[in-house]
Amino acid sequence: MKITRALLTLIGLSFLLLQPTGAGTPARAQSDAPLALVLTFDGAITPALTMYLERGIKSAEQQGAEVLVLQLNTPGGSIDTMTEIVQVIRTSQVPVAVYVAPRGAIAGSAGAVITLAGQVAAMAPETVIGAASPVGSQGEDLGQTMKEKVSEIILAGIRTMTEQRGPEAMQLAEDMVDNAKAVSAAEALEAGLVDFIATDVNDLLEQMDGFTVVLESGEWTLDTAGAQTSDYPMSFIEQLLQVVINPNIVFLLLTIGVQAILIELSSPGGWVAGFVGAVSLLLAAYGLGVLPVNWFGILFMIAAFVLFIIDVKAPTHGALTIAGVASLIIGALVLFNTPSITPPSLQVSVPLVILVSLATGLVFAAIVGLGIRAQKAPARMGQESLPHQTGVARTDIDLQGQGQVQVASELWTAELAEGSGPVRVGDPIEVVSAEGLRLKIRKKG
Repeated sequence: MKITRALLTLIGLSFLLLQPTGAGTPARAQSDAPLALVLTFDGAITPALTMYLERGIKSAEQQGAEVLVLQLNTPGGSIDTMTEIVQVIRTSQVPVAVYVAPRGAIAGSAGAVITLAGQVAAMAPETVIGAASPVGSQGEDLGQTMKEKVSEIILAGIRTMTEQRGPEAMQLAEDMVDNAKAVSAAEALEAGLVDFIATDVNDLLEQMDGFTVVLESGEWTLDTAGAQTSDYPMSFIEQLLQVVINPNIVFLLLTIGVQAILIELSSPGGWVAGFVGAVSLLLAAYGLGVLPVNWFGILFMIAAFVLFIIDVKAPTHGALTIAGVASLIIGALVLFNTPSITPPSLQVSVPLVILVSLATGLVFAAIVGLGIRAQKAPARMGQESLPHQTGVARTDIDLQGQGQVQVASELWTAELAEGSGPVRVGDPIEVVSAEGLRLKIRKKG
């Protein structure tokens, strides 16, 4: 997780440095109507959400927003990232309303805890929250002792965040962790686990008007009636980092990156292939650091490209390329589709794996074919390449003498081959053989 966070920080550092710093306590918007900044996040919880939320809170503080609304739809994510996001929300100087929406959305696993961390927790109709039992960083079940430790830490945080909501809400939140319980929006509201059920953001703002929240600086009564909303989109870098956690994209980046690097190594001196390969592999590394994967699959994928390279160099006539395609398919499926590790929603498309693997094999098969043809082709350099080449006579050459001819932009000493008639200046000639530095020629045509 630390490596993933460091990579994310390096990629987005220049962007973050340009962001304005936040102010102190919350302030009213300068216009007559209060301001509500709206962030929208749909997908797995990743460090990209942490970056996005931090930027949004700084902007809300800068603009004097009355509230920041985080519209959330997520199946969950890693515990480490969840903990960072909870800290960001709980220390915000602007009230944060976590709103599970739109209809059909879920706040699963880590998303449930993030929802409860908001100073306001709300859900749209027909949404679900819960199933917050902890799992390993790669999606696997934790051992009994480790699971108990992690669960106790999460439960302690949840009790702190729900103690003002009453015993029924606290018990329901604990059941989400201990028993992976999930409930509907209506059930969550009835238990006091969330504060509102709202059909949309404007409805939520109307309901929140006059609601009192607790910030680090103290209590704050929301003034959101008739508030103007301002959407705050993700930056290009945040969107890119969110896209590359798609296993299909990661697989494509891995194959493109490795092939581009191999192209660069085979013909050094350029930079485009090397640049594309390096960027692709860096983005793939970020995705692999976030996704639940079986790293044993990497060994198969490495073996596949080793087999491709050997087949280019060795006279196996494509046998190793076939083995490489099989190894690449197995590696991708082991890496992303191990049933005990990867949930179905995060598994790579099997048809995509097969199609890309076959395409990669065809590329290397074409390279092998070119190599075989090159080995069988007649020599193109040195004296072995001179027979049957054509040129032009630069001097007269008779049966008893020698002269000069131009062949392949070079001047050669030449004499007539047996059976050839005299050659005059300018006549076209054909090389019969090469003997040392002297050519045997005959008049062509």
